[in-house]
Amino acid sequence: MRRSQRLVLITKHLTENPNKIIPLKYFAERYNAAKSSISEDLNIIKSSLSYSMEGVLETLPGAAGGVRYRVKNSKDKIQSLLGELCELINDKNRLIPGDYIYLTDIIFSPEYSYRIGEVIAEKFLEKEPTCVLTVETKGIPLALMTARALNVPLVVARRDIKVTEGPSVNISYVSGSSGRIQNMALPKRALSEKARVLIVDDFMKGGGTARGMTELVREFNAETAGIAVFISTEEPKEKLVKNYTSLLVLEKVETLRGIIKIRPGIF
Repeated sequence: MRRSQRLVLITKHLTENPNKIIPLKYFAERYNAAKSSISEDLNIIKSSLSYSMEGVLETLPGAAGGVRYRVKNSKDKIQSLLGELCELINDKNRLIPGDYIYLTDIIFSPEYSYRIGEVIAEKFLEKEPTCVLTVETKGIPLALMTARALNVPLVVARRDIKVTEGPSVNISYVSGSSGRIQNMALPKRALSEKARVLIVDDFMKGGGTARGMTELVREFNAETAGIAVFISTEEPKEKLVKNYTSLLVLEKVETLRGIIKIRPGIF
């Protein structure tokens, strides 16, 4: 195999397995090459990724070491994505009676959910989450792509208990937008003690659902590593959770006047 062919295949494997430590021995055996040759290949890939700002290749020394690809986007690339999303959402044809906005096509788009998941994952890489938690709503695709970029499991809290998932931990929480009491359940096997949990959701108004998930995490004696939402509303300014990250901020929506005003969040 020529080096050019090997470079393509190694890069493909690394980017398809983000945040996973892969020993040099794996590549040497798979492509029948000396470790010194693989090391040179990785240096070329690392330099190319750094130059193009398309990711980071980290080398970890020691017996259990190897190489790891981690998602990294330039600020310009992130701002470009957020601007593109704002342009899509600011279309008055997305308005639904009741001052709602149609977002399903964006959230369930493989292209956008993948890119949004990478941006969220990059933001929380240094927090080293061990899993991603969401609730069974439209936010599942975004949470799944975030989990993929972090190479950690996705955990989904349900509104109702499912017998097929065994014993569950159940909590009641107050919705921040409606003030109604709602339920949330998570199987006991879903989270381990001392887990570091990244909470991801599609929309936040009052922050009640996000707070419910943090309380659920606490019931498992686990730790909330961070909270990320796709869109949050500007009002109310005081949410039921603090220190959350929002990709976009909804400033105003008026169906009767055909107004949607959304902007990039502070990221």
